[in-house]
Amino acid sequence: MEFRILGPLEVVEGTERLDVGGTRQRITLANLLLDPNRVVTVDRLAEAIYGIALPPTARAQVQICISSLRRLFAAYGGADLITTQSRGYMIRVDEGRLDAQRFEALTQRARRARDAGDADQAVLAYREALALWRSEEALDGIESRPVQSAASRLTEERMTTNEDCLQLELDLGRHEQLIGELTQLVDRYPLRERLRGQLMLALYRADRRAEALQVYRLARQTMIEELGIEPNEQLQRLEHAILTADSSLDPPGKAAVISAEAPRAPSVTAVPFLLPSAIADFTGRRKQIDAIERELAIAEEDPTRFAVPIIIVAGKGGIGKTTVAVHAAHTVAGRYPDGRLFADLHGGGSRQVSPMHVLERFLRALGVPGSAMPESLEERAEMYRALLADRRTLVVLDDASGESQVLPLLPGTRTSAVIISSRSRLAGLAGALHVDIGVFDTDQSIEMLERIAGAERVRSEIESARALAELCGHLPLALRIAGARLAARPHWRIEQLVGRLADETRRLDELNHGDMGIRASLSLTYESVGEQARRLFRRLAILDSGVFSVWTGAALMDVPFFDAEELFDELADAQLIEATGGHGPYSAYRFHDLVRVYARECLAAEETSAERKAALGRALGGLLFLAEAAHRRAYGGDYVQIHSGAERWALPDKLTGVLVADPFAWYEAERTLLVSGIRQAAHAGFIDLTWDLAVSAVTLFESRMYLDDWRETHAIALAATRQAGDVRGEAAMLYSTGTLKLTERRLAEASLDYEEALRLFAEVGDDKGTALVLQVMSLLDRVGGRFEQAMARARQALEIFTGTGDQVAAAYVLHNMAQVRLESGDSAGGESAGELLAQALDLSRQGGSRRVEAQVLHRMGHAHLASHEPDKAVEVFETALTMVRELGDTSGETYIFNGLGVARLRQGEAAAAEDALHESVRLAVSTGDLLAEGRSLLGLGEVAIARHDGERAVALCERALDIFRSISTPTFEERAVALLEEARGMLAPAERMGETGELVG
Repeated sequence: MEFRILGPLEVVEGTERLDVGGTRQRITLANLLLDPNRVVTVDRLAEAIYGIALPPTARAQVQICISSLRRLFAAYGGADLITTQSRGYMIRVDEGRLDAQRFEALTQRARRARDAGDADQAVLAYREALALWRSEEALDGIESRPVQSAASRLTEERMTTNEDCLQLELDLGRHEQLIGELTQLVDRYPLRERLRGQLMLALYRADRRAEALQVYRLARQTMIEELGIEPNEQLQRLEHAILTADSSLDPPGKAAVISAEAPRAPSVTAVPFLLPSAIADFTGRRKQIDAIERELAIAEEDPTRFAVPIIIVAGKGGIGKTTVAVHAAHTVAGRYPDGRLFADLHGGGSRQVSPMHVLERFLRALGVPGSAMPESLEERAEMYRALLADRRTLVVLDDASGESQVLPLLPGTRTSAVIISSRSRLAGLAGALHVDIGVFDTDQSIEMLERIAGAERVRSEIESARALAELCGHLPLALRIAGARLAARPHWRIEQLVGRLADETRRLDELNHGDMGIRASLSLTYESVGEQARRLFRRLAILDSGVFSVWTGAALMDVPFFDAEELFDELADAQLIEATGGHGPYSAYRFHDLVRVYARECLAAEETSAERKAALGRALGGLLFLAEAAHRRAYGGDYVQIHSGAERWALPDKLTGVLVADPFAWYEAERTLLVSGIRQAAHAGFIDLTWDLAVSAVTLFESRMYLDDWRETHAIALAATRQAGDVRGEAAMLYSTGTLKLTERRLAEASLDYEEALRLFAEVGDDKGTALVLQVMSLLDRVGGRFEQAMARARQALEIFTGTGDQVAAAYVLHNMAQVRLESGDSAGGESAGELLAQALDLSRQGGSRRVEAQVLHRMGHAHLASHEPDKAVEVFETALTMVRELGDTSGETYIFNGLGVARLRQGEAAAAEDALHESVRLAVSTGDLLAEGRSLLGLGEVAIARHDGERAVALCERALDIFRSISTPTFEERAVALLEEARGMLAPAERMGETGELVG
């Protein structure tokens, strides 16, 4: 079986073309073939089919598409072509059975032949590869944006291959034979400048010079009309070479062949030209260059603009600011025929160049003799502005430290322009265009490595090249150094350099080549900030978290919050850290990967171990202080929390209130710090902090179902408490891990943890811990159908909480007791479910816990359902739903949608019921809550029965029953069995026939 994606999607068996099926199947197969022999996730397949707005049935539809494709392939002996993996599906394609694989193999063969000097064989392989294409676009006709986005990579490779092949044929002297093909390609792809250049060269070599120049004029007209920019520098140089009949363009045999990108012959000019040479391996930054060109074009054409146009190229050290500024200057140089001035201001370190010295150099370049040089800064600036007043001059000021360094160097009229590069944004220069330079993306990083170390070499080790780019943090300077090291050592494999960089302690040593070095670049910036800012920079490296809120800096430095905020601003202005959003009204910051490595070097060299440990303790103490405050804001108290005597680093009440005003948003913002902080606390021997932070983080983990984080942090904390012999901490961890296992429906394992926690709390005489364990064991009893035992344990817990005055905890116990009443038929003696819930609601409101109040309302909704009051149930459920959405409680939403669906069904509104239950299933699946999923599937089964759809009802009830049996919930198993029998009873006798021929049920 062969697969074809270089054109319309085709599957061929022998001479027969298979009918893949409808649109969804074609999109699914296209996605799999774009990544053959690799896992494609279900989410990616679903997005390819439906886009961003996924319906609730998206995953099921993907499964249907996969099943259809498997049936199709099985009919031709390919039953095992598509396999199910843990996260999705994979299609197995043998070598040579996919045209895209053959295309890649042929292009690699062509490049090897080219590099070996065998141009004829290279052309043959290139032409064979291009012949595989049956259309101009890969997967032509597949109407899916994600598919076409991925397929565009193949289409671009086809064009690049075609251009490479044509270049080789031009080098072989076949210019006359190529003119027709090149003319067609230029008509089809008018914006591909390399094709234009190849056609110009072919025409020129065929003694059709006028036509070659006409191609350039049409190219320029098209580029300006379509994009508003001039042709690139290479095309401009080629036009100049044709105009001057440069011998370097002669065909092979007449003169040595050189690239159409040969440098322009030097010319004598009467104007100053101080720009450094253009960057030969300039990569990416198209968006930034376009912005600079556009700004200067607007400034030139706007007669109402009088101020000199200023462009500020800003970014951290090593990011490529100078490269962008110089490249942009060369790009727009034609607009400024009266001169281009350049000065390196060395603003990043202690060798800053004064405006006095720069003005002397500029004035000499403008023809002012030394004897006429003014002595004062003001006089030199005046003479400089006067000389440039009527000139069109471009001024490039590299690595400026601040506004005061550049203000005397600005021309006075709009006819000139200034491009400034700086590690600061120079906000004081009003009206300037700010062009921010960030790190490269992966493709740009690979392109730079290819340009420096060789394309074939990089492509042959593409995974190692990606790893190298990652270790360089996609920082252009680091990539340039890495590429230069590879170019200087052709015997090295890229994997070898990756291995050397993997050791973080040696990374900055390895990223050093000749005069280029990351450490040297960062050191200049580090030394330029104040002593306190340097101390904060070092201490931020103590934390393993990648993002830092301002309060963490305040704790690390042991200074007031707003003092720390000023230090963060100083570091951000110097580009040593970068802003990354933040929580609430305050910013958050992060390191670039290589800057973090440098910060850790400074930390080790300049801070003692005692200072480092004390700073870490304060930061983790501040984290615990805020986590407790967030929990109290969410719950109205320390409900379900047991705390240690660990030292907190307190923040002012007003500031704390602002930070945790939205407690779950704060938890989300600090999630990474919570997880890494627990690990760091354990490693540092802060045992109380370790387990207390773990307990405090459960507020987030439980509400957002971050079960992996919950599991990881508690394993660390439990091991730490046991190793330290901290019995109370061990009991707290067992209680919390039991709750995790309860959430995962591992009820038997949860029960064992709770029993051990109960024993340990009793051993240390902790009544609150004992009560917390009793109330959750009561819940286990209820789920297991042991109603009398559930009530007994709940009453024990309630007595303790009432005695301690914990209203919210008491409310939670009461609402669980009410559920016991509901599930046992409310037949046992004592308060009714309604009375218990009324008490619980009153206590939760007195305690100020909206989360527990919402849970009580949820229970009240079910009580109304049990009393055949669906209208009241809907009203209560909708109130609770509003509350949990405000709290961001996904788990609560799941259960309330379930109750709302059942209530709508009781009202006779099947469509509304189905919508609510589908939403509950979606949320349950997203959080991995099997109990909620099973209950909602059972509710959908009831909807199907109400619609007399017996077949669907049976399928839904069977799925629910499987779930209930897998998590050992007898009460829900019984409900599922009863509803399943009802559903089967709706089927016709033939439909209920089992495999033995007997009626089922």
